[in-house]
Amino acid sequence: MTVDREVAREHTLDRDPSPAEEVSTATVVAYAVAGVVLFGWFLFGWLVLQQGFVASVGESVGTGFALLLIVSVVGTVRRSRR
Repeated sequence: MTVDREVAREHTLDRDPSPAEEVSTATVVAYAVAGVVLFGWFLFGWLVLQQGFVASVGESVGTGFALLLIVSVVGTVRRSRR
């Protein structure tokens, strides 16, 4: 079986997504601040509250996933308004 390369090329050109937008400096700074805050939250739970290493990691990771979910929902709402 052979594949016509011109037809295959046409199909790949039709499916090319639009170029990705550049990430703003404010977004990078916000993610860095969120990472530092999450790390501080981990240290606070582990060292100050003495709740255990695994519990502190779990709490920080859970908070990070909740932040990512919020960012995802806000991004979806913003993109749907365009």
